[in-house]
Amino acid sequence: MKAVMCKQFGPPQSLVLEDVPAPVPGKGEVVIDVKAASVNFPDVLIIENKYQFKPPLPFSPGSEVAGVVKSLGEGVSHLTVGQPVVALLGHGAFAEEVAAPADKVVPLPPGVDFATAAAMGLTYATSHHAVIDRAQLKAGETMLVLGAAGGVGVAAIEIGKIVGARVIAAASSADKLAVCKAHGADELINYATEDLRERIKQLTGGKGVDVVYDPVGGAYSEAALRSTAWRGRFLVVGFANGEIPRIPLNLTLLKGCAIVGVFWGDFARREPEANYRLMTELFRWLEQGRIKPHISGRYPLARTADALIAMAERKVTGKVVILVEE
Repeated sequence: MKAVMCKQFGPPQSLVLEDVPAPVPGKGEVVIDVKAASVNFPDVLIIENKYQFKPPLPFSPGSEVAGVVKSLGEGVSHLTVGQPVVALLGHGAFAEEVAAPADKVVPLPPGVDFATAAAMGLTYATSHHAVIDRAQLKAGETMLVLGAAGGVGVAAIEIGKIVGARVIAAASSADKLAVCKAHGADELINYATEDLRERIKQLTGGKGVDVVYDPVGGAYSEAALRSTAWRGRFLVVGFANGEIPRIPLNLTLLKGCAIVGVFWGDFARREPEANYRLMTELFRWLEQGRIKPHISGRYPLARTADALIAMAERKVTGKVVILVEE
């Protein structure tokens, strides 16, 4: 089978597509015939050896995959050969086949296409865990989403609206903000042309926002924290900007606010039953049409590097997916 391989750490251009042995399922595993895999920002970091998860070389990157069960390992009874599924993995998705732990494989609801399924898991699970569990966002509250046109940003907007909150989306261009508006954002801030703090002050009547959703980091983090309301919650989701901000902790004292870490991957590992309930709710919302992943690009397996370059250069709105051809 063919797989995109990272044989040495480096930029996406260093990846190679080559023939590798087909996986065989071990005990408690299944092999999935891959139909689609989605690209996430951590995939860029992993191949450059800049992520907290460091698989041994060589490896195939990619953490989200949708496809059909090809074979079952010993002890797997809740899945069947030929069943459409989605799986969230540490790596290995950018390949024609992948072996996956059966407890990380979820049956696909009827009518959900493979590209949508692959694009949904990590971003929507992260945002569900962040917005509902960690922030405890409530109806009538206001949430600011930074980097709102990205995969987790779009998911946060939609989940915020399901909760009944007012959502302010901040992004760096009119095109990106149009995507945010299409997914339910109530207010828009172009922080390339507007002063973030002043605009938040205008939109909230000086009160500030109850929740900040920050997957970006960098210079806007402190400005957003300074714009929180009393008892606000600042969600640390990631650092797509590449810069981990240095926050003056006296701000939390003055605001009576909380800085809350969001690490969905470890949540899923430590609290599997809670994560299963989370995923079940997300798929129910998907079936109901209450959430809809925004897919801005589709690439064949041979152009996986191009998809990762687009992600690294922040040219992606929502998600991009890799489609594995028959």
